[in-house]
Amino acid sequence: MNHTRSRFRGPVTAAVALCAAVTMLFAGHASAAPTQVPVKPALPFPIPPTLPEFDPFYKPPQKVVDSKKPGELIAARRVHLAYTAVLPINIDAWQVSFRSTDTKGRAIPSVATVMKPRGRAQRPRPLLSFQQAEDSLGQYCRPSYLMQLASLGPLAGSSETSSLMYVPIAAAELGWAVVIPDTQGPKQAFGAGPLEGMISLDAIRAAENFKPMGLNPNTKVGLAGYSGGALATGHAAELHGSYAPELNIVGVAEGGIPADVGAALKMSRGTLGGGIIPAGAIGAAREYPELAQLFRRYLKPEGRAFVAAKENLCQVPTAMVLPFANFEGMFMIPNALSDPRAVSVMNKIKMGKATPKAPMFMIQSTNDWLIPRPSVDKLVKTYCLDPSANVQYLRDHFSEHITLDVFYAPLMIKFLKDRFNGEPLNSGCHTKDAGTILAASELWSTLLPLVAPTILDLLGKPVGR
Repeated sequence: MNHTRSRFRGPVTAAVALCAAVTMLFAGHASAAPTQVPVKPALPFPIPPTLPEFDPFYKPPQKVVDSKKPGELIAARRVHLAYTAVLPINIDAWQVSFRSTDTKGRAIPSVATVMKPRGRAQRPRPLLSFQQAEDSLGQYCRPSYLMQLASLGPLAGSSETSSLMYVPIAAAELGWAVVIPDTQGPKQAFGAGPLEGMISLDAIRAAENFKPMGLNPNTKVGLAGYSGGALATGHAAELHGSYAPELNIVGVAEGGIPADVGAALKMSRGTLGGGIIPAGAIGAAREYPELAQLFRRYLKPEGRAFVAAKENLCQVPTAMVLPFANFEGMFMIPNALSDPRAVSVMNKIKMGKATPKAPMFMIQSTNDWLIPRPSVDKLVKTYCLDPSANVQYLRDHFSEHITLDVFYAPLMIKFLKDRFNGEPLNSGCHTKDAGTILAASELWSTLLPLVAPTILDLLGKPVGR
């Protein structure tokens, strides 16, 4: 059905203006000019990559970081990628270190992995910015590390990064360039959505600034991510117009959307999500001192032990530590999540501050046990108050959070492929309810042609040939 669209009301206009003003202070409108940096060779196999905790590539001198513009390159090196760290991927790949910005406007170092298909492009390559659902607090959980041959891979417990690497491989098989940012920043601030959004946008700038990728400022860019990856993707889409307006982002696809982390925290009490969702609050406290202060002052001993147990874990073990916990019950004060400090931070990381400029494809399971669907419905309605909004919202009634993560990928690829090809798109906002997206013909028409080439890619075929 079509949503009725109306002009901005005063509070919405004020929120958008404030967001734009703050993010303009952070970075301004100018992108860094292309920068040449030495490219170090990849480590010879079987030498394993160094853990990020001990790798100076992730920790450039602060004075060097301060001297750069957002997205400007600091260093680069070739890397060998592998599916689940075991099956080598025959593709040109590099890690790039670049300057980004934290939520206080300070310069920070960031890292992303960039992938370029083998062979000559038949037309200007588009760029997929794929935000992985890292959902982790340990440095060794970064996608840039886990995607490498001979890394800890799935042994680290980041199932999303390991299993869904087929998505960027399939995108590269279509001839797309790919950038996969470490969205959580140098402090692994899982849950700090605005930070993750800015890092994602600066990673796109860095990919365009990195000469071997063969991209330029006019490159068509698509953003995509699911669950924790949608947190970064959604905030990047909202910040695009104010933080990086020069980027030619033509489409955004996201699913399992953490539109309101505060609502997800409340829903997680005593449920299966009680292990992973509070980790997002722990990560956000690394970026927002007021939330860290609340933890320090009011957590009970069992709450401190809960936090300490998760401080250095990846996605799966984090979720398995007391999965049915009631994090709010671990505070000395009642209703800790209603404390003004917690509410202030949850409002800062809630989506809906600005309407994305690019067309959106949003998908959500109505049976999602981890992310509350009503908060996604509300986000769509907020976007669609803007007459310029272009949102295709699909609600699936068969899947749940994890199964939709697998099912949505072909629909995401199809949506972005159409945007890259300039296919016409219905204007305005449209919400559709599906019994199951498995019955969608476009899912299978996109998926089936990619199955054989992607399998062959996992067996050594050059990606893109």
